[in-house]
Amino acid sequence: MAPGRSRERATDWTSPADLTAQVERLWQRGILLSVRSSGASLFPLMLRLKRPSTQDLANRFDDVRGWIRRLEAASRHRRGFGYDIVCEEINHRQLGRNQIPTGIVVPTEHDALALIGRQAEAEAFETLVRETVTRFPALRDWITRKPLTVIDNAAEWARILAVLNWFAAHPRSGLYLRQLDIVGVDTKFIEARRGLLTELLDHVLAPTACDQVAAPSFEQRFGLRARPVLVRLRILDPALSISGLIDIASPVEQLARLDLPATRVFITENEVNGLAFPEMAGSIVVFKLGYAIDLLSGIGWLADREIHYWGDIDTHGFAMLDRLRARFPQAKSLLMDRATLLAHESLWGREEAPHIGPLPRLHEQEQALYADLRQNTLGDRVRLEQERIPLSRLQRALEQ
Repeated sequence: MAPGRSRERATDWTSPADLTAQVERLWQRGILLSVRSSGASLFPLMLRLKRPSTQDLANRFDDVRGWIRRLEAASRHRRGFGYDIVCEEINHRQLGRNQIPTGIVVPTEHDALALIGRQAEAEAFETLVRETVTRFPALRDWITRKPLTVIDNAAEWARILAVLNWFAAHPRSGLYLRQLDIVGVDTKFIEARRGLLTELLDHVLAPTACDQVAAPSFEQRFGLRARPVLVRLRILDPALSISGLIDIASPVEQLARLDLPATRVFITENEVNGLAFPEMAGSIVVFKLGYAIDLLSGIGWLADREIHYWGDIDTHGFAMLDRLRARFPQAKSLLMDRATLLAHESLWGREEAPHIGPLPRLHEQEQALYADLRQNTLGDRVRLEQERIPLSRLQRALEQ
């Protein structure tokens, strides 16, 4: 035992602070509020008590009496709230008859909340539950499962309910999020709470008012009008410019109606590469799509164009090439070959999470290189980003 440290402080007998901590843990886990909202009963609540052994009574009776005094001083009998001490009379051979604590009971919810100083929060929660369930009875089970989420958002709960009211009254409105007219609620309020609002609306709205399965965004899930995804392209032949415009960003539906008279279409992921792509007769370049490359399937006139895809030489680059060929099987790869990769070994990077699935639409040499990348034959998760390749190499490839 360290010098100056009392024998009592070295014990692990349950202290008043330990008892308070047990009740606090029930609050932190949401149990105290869950039973309140569900109507279930948790009280009287037995707490864990580690008490002195028979040997302790004989050898450390003064310490035991001090422990009992501390428990009594913090008990409901002394403070008017908290826990009751259950005692048992023992008849010790040396010490005679004594009352020793054998259990601790918190008799009521009021005592538990007072013990941890959570009365005000519990009362506020009760008010929020009453207001919420009056408007949306279907949320009672959700509140019982996630009471602390309600507490954490108590200051904003009135506005959250206002959002739920609006969507319930205007299912599948077809409006932009910016157009929602909800008193006290702006676009940023909803955007910052998409996750929580999604959970609540899934319980509140009728199945016909939302798409809980396939919709990838909040707007699509609840029938709002989504911001259009723009496809950006450059016209590489000045003769094909549209009233002098050569750099265009447009919703895919509008591009589908444009039917540019270009014969060749280049697709590249990197924005700077798209901007720096050299001029070419009868050609355009589409860029900065990433995995949104599937959007191009909505542009029907691409089906009879010569298409070249320039992606990173890594597993995901080949995965995107494979996806492109699902709609446009005539697509050819550009600078995605073994010779290009090996010629730029000093510029290799590492792929964080390689794609490992089969890519059935790759051509024979592409399949072989994809297999080497996937199996780390050339090195650990090798990748060559397209922006690392000198544009002079691109120019030579285009001239072949």
